[in-house]
Amino acid sequence: MAAKKAYPLRINPEVLAAMQRWADDDLRSLNAQIEYVLRDALVKSGRVKLTQQVITVLEQTDDKTGDDKTGKDE
Repeated sequence: MAAKKAYPLRINPEVLAAMQRWADDDLRSLNAQIEYVLRDALVKSGRVKLTQQVITVLEQTDDKTGDDKTGKDE
């Protein structure tokens, strides 16, 4: 996998708080949750290649089995 690139994000505080709650519910870091939501939107809109869709589906399946791929300490 390619190295990830840092990107500063300006975001509404209420949206950020909601994303943090969602991330906590899914046992992900806030950063991983934001990336997950963005990637899911890209897949649903057809803006990514089929291989990226497969990766997204696999990650969704891993998340449902409790396999934490976020690197977040338990």
